Amino acid sequence: MPRTKKTSVTKEKIIQPELNIGMVGHVDHGKTTLLERLSGVWTDTHSEEIKRGITIRLGYADTVFYKEGDSYTTQPKNKSKAKVLRKISFVDAPGHESLMATMLSGATIMDGALLLIAASEECPQPQTREHLMALEIMGIKNIIIVQNKIDLADEKAAIKNYEQIKKFVKGTSYENAPIIPVSAQHNVGLSSLIKAIEETIPTPKRDQSKDPLMLVARSFDINKPGILPKDLIGGVLGGTMEQGVLKKGLEIEIRPGRSVTEKNKEVWKPIKTKIVDLKYGGMSVDEISPGGTAGILTSLDPSIVKSDQLLGSVVGLPGKLPDVLHEITLTPNLLERVVGTKQELSVEQIKMNETLMLNVNSAATVGTVTGFKKKNIICRLKIPVCAEINSRVTISRKIGNRFRLIGYGKIVDTKT
Repeated sequence: MPRTKKTSVTKEKIIQPELNIGMVGHVDHGKTTLLERLSGVWTDTHSEEIKRGITIRLGYADTVFYKEGDSYTTQPKNKSKAKVLRKISFVDAPGHESLMATMLSGATIMDGALLLIAASEECPQPQTREHLMALEIMGIKNIIIVQNKIDLADEKAAIKNYEQIKKFVKGTSYENAPIIPVSAQHNVGLSSLIKAIEETIPTPKRDQSKDPLMLVARSFDINKPGILPKDLIGGVLGGTMEQGVLKKGLEIEIRPGRSVTEKNKEVWKPIKTKIVDLKYGGMSVDEISPGGTAGILTSLDPSIVKSDQLLGSVVGLPGKLPDVLHEITLTPNLLERVVGTKQELSVEQIKMNETLMLNVNSAATVGTVTGFKKKNIICRLKIPVCAEINSRVTISRKIGNRFRLIGYGKIVDTKT
C-alpha cells in the first residue's frame, strides 16, 4: 500500500485518507507522472511495468492537501503555518486497452476521478472514450478533466485540444466537469488542480455502524527472497473499506476464498485469518474505517496472497459477508456502440453460450450465458464472486482479441 515520505510530521501521521480518487485515461497520457508529482510516490514498481513504461496493476499513493496563502499544494514551504485540507488516496489505473478489466476493478473503489487527456494528441483516443464511459457506468459522479502535457503543445494546438474535449464530453454526465491545463512533467498547474479537487470532489458520507466490509484490490507477499522461516511476515491485503470498522487483532473472513479440489471437483472455501497489523500510508493504526486505501497485514501464509491471488475478494467478520455466487441473473443495459474500438461497431444482443467478462465489486470474472428469463440473462461464473442482490456489474464482450465494454447491469437473482 502507499508509503508516506519519511519527512512526514506527527500531525500528518494521524490523518486518515478521506476518499479515493482515480487516475484514469489513455495509455501514456501522464497518469503515473502526475501522481508522482502530487504524492512523491512512483506507483509503477512491478518489474514489467518499469520495463514497458506502462501501469499494469493498480497503483496507490496517499497525499495531504494544504492551503498556504492563496496557493494549494502537497509540499508547503512551512507546514506549521499551512492549513491541512484533506488526505487523499489516489488509485492509478492502467490505460492500456488489454488491461481494461483492471481499470474497471479499480473504478469500483473510486469516489471521484481525474481523467487525463494529453494536450499533444487528438481527443478522444479509444481508451479515453472507454474510461469515460466506464466512470459513467460505475456511477462516479464527480470528475475533473486534466489537460496534461501542455508543454508539448503550442497555444493554438492547446485551444484546439480544449475544444475537442468539450465536444467529447457534451451530452455525458460530465459535460460541465472542470478542465484544468497542467504539465505534470514541469509542475505547472498543480495548485489549480488541487483547488479544483477540493471544490469538485466532496468527501462521501460513510456508515461505520454496519458490519465491516472491505474490497480487496491488491494482495501480495512483502517478504524478500531468502528470508528465514522464523522471520516470515504474513500476507498483505490492500483495498478500501466500504462500511464498518476493522480493528487490530480481530479474526476476519475472506470470500470467495481459495480454490481447492475435493473428490475431483473444484470447490471454493472461505479463508479465516487474524489481523496482525493495519496500515494507512505505511503507518500502523489500531483500526481502519471507510475512506481511502488501507492495508491489512494478516497471519496468512504469504503464498496464498502473492501476485494478487486474492484480488476481488471481500473481507469482513466471520459469517457476516455476502454469499459466494457461482451463478448470477442480470438485468442488462446494453450500449448502442462498442466502446474502445476505432471503428464504430453496434452492440449486438447477448447470445446463448456467449462468454462475457463481468466486473462486480473489485472482482473480474468470466461468465457463460446459460439462459434467459424475460429480459434477464443467466451467467455461470468461471470464478465465483462475493456480492449482494442489486450489485452493479459491467459487461464486456470479446471483439477481436480484446474484451470491449458493451454495457452494464445489476444482479437480480443468484445461485450459490
